Amino acid sequence: MNYSIQFPKIALRIIREQELIIGPLAWNEARKVSGLQIINSEKEEVSFQNDDPKNTIDKLVFQYERIFGRASHIACRNAVQDLVAEMSPDEIPSSLK
Repeated sequence: MNYSIQFPKIALRIIREQELIIGPLAWNEARKVSGLQIINSEKEEVSFQNDDPKNTIDKLVFQYERIFGRASHIACRNAVQDLVAEMSPDEIPSSLK
């Protein structure tokens, strides 16, 4: 399993799930997360700007939780359950465990 491919999928799935709840604001909030670059929100292209994508995913989850509360955190975790199920426990960002 190539986790460098998995992390952008996880980030996109989280952003899309939040977008269902809060609309385009989800992309604006994702842009505020250091380490995550939104290349093109319409084409749903993201990249990671650092060597620690787990930490960046955690920051993304907490960005939404900080504004929208615990339910937002749960929505993020539920949105990526199938993706993290394929990962080893040490690869999974702590916010998604």
